[in-house]
Amino acid sequence: MATVAFHTLGCKVNHYETEAIWQLFKNKGYERAEYEHVSDVYVINTCTVTNTGDKKSRQVIRRAIRKNPNAVIAVTGCYAQTSPAEIMAIPGVDIVVGTQDRMKMLDYIDQYKTDRQPINGVTNIMKARVYEELDVPAFTDRTRASLKIQEGCNNFCTFCIIPWARGLMRSRDPKEVIQQAQQLVDAGYKEIVLTGIHTGGYGEDMKDYNLAMLLKDLEEQVKGLKRIRISSIEASQLTDEVIDVIDRSSMVVRHLHIPLQSGSNTVLKRMRRKYTMEFFAERLEKLKKALPGLAVTSDVIVGFPGETEEEFMETYQFIKDQKFSELHVFPYSKRTGTPAARMDDQVDENVKNERVHRLIALSDQLAKEYASSFEGEVLDVIPEELHKDDPTGRLYEGYTDNYLKVVFPATEEMIGKIVKVKITKAGYPYNEGEFVRVMEAAEASGY
Repeated sequence: MATVAFHTLGCKVNHYETEAIWQLFKNKGYERAEYEHVSDVYVINTCTVTNTGDKKSRQVIRRAIRKNPNAVIAVTGCYAQTSPAEIMAIPGVDIVVGTQDRMKMLDYIDQYKTDRQPINGVTNIMKARVYEELDVPAFTDRTRASLKIQEGCNNFCTFCIIPWARGLMRSRDPKEVIQQAQQLVDAGYKEIVLTGIHTGGYGEDMKDYNLAMLLKDLEEQVKGLKRIRISSIEASQLTDEVIDVIDRSSMVVRHLHIPLQSGSNTVLKRMRRKYTMEFFAERLEKLKKALPGLAVTSDVIVGFPGETEEEFMETYQFIKDQKFSELHVFPYSKRTGTPAARMDDQVDENVKNERVHRLIALSDQLAKEYASSFEGEVLDVIPEELHKDDPTGRLYEGYTDNYLKVVFPATEEMIGKIVKVKITKAGYPYNEGEFVRVMEAAEASGY
């Protein structure tokens, strides 16, 4: 039996798509092998969000070629989409497919086996107008399921290559989303994470349908679903209608990831982000009224070209005032082919690193403060796996609806179920808890 091995670089969407590509191979009778083992076919799902992403992708491709020079090497993903010629130039690469037409990969493999001629299957992503259906009925990870609802982005921020790698906004047919959600719940998942390249933009390309309506439909139509998490949503996409749906919902969790990137209006303008700090603050205020105890996590880019100490301090102060519950902090890195990479006033690396450390320290402090407000409370947790640092093998870790990581004594049978856990000691990166009981099937999932 033929084997296939996968290596995924980059974001959650890539990981979702690798699972989808695996389904295609599985249906053709392939067996899945570990990437470090010898396999007949290697599929490398690449990332291009930074120049380092490209470099890492090339290293992983070469590793597969060394592992089995006779294997069929197929490369897909964002780097394949933006630079197919660069990848085809690596001796040993046989097939390149971009961020669409993944369904054709197996045909290309058959074709390659016959002709022994490398195949470049990359087409112009900017012309793609229809969402490519790729089904994932179950995941290798058995606790949280991702459900991809849209593809592409129309924003063209000055630091970002993604529209060129993923094309423009296209939303998945709501009927397909509902059907796939039901399939995942039937496979045993209690929580579904809605994901995409620009997830909150879902429906912007549709006439009479939007994200708020999708959230409502998921809640009303998917039998047995307990939690809906939105992987990321822009402030501008948090419309009054979306906030209202989240407010009334018993499934949408008390956690939103809202990318900030900068807390300075002048930097936001250079980034070509489509909001001001005042607007962002106003949306957060409205959200927190609707959802007391809401966790808001965010992404921040530090040291964007031209960022002064004053502009950085505006960001620092804004984050402190708004009390984000955790940040992903990135030093700005030049992405070839983007306007920001050509800007004159690049910030010195040492200055960037020093600012990154200051923001990470603030993030840790805010995360601890947020967690401490739940000490003594009983929250719903889905245990995911054994806690790494526990020699006894009795401690498991999982996330509450509001994205607090909790470590508590549990058993293997509890994995993937919703259990009640009391937070005994708040902390960061994780909180300590004690098991109270397993939620009854009949219990509502509202808080």
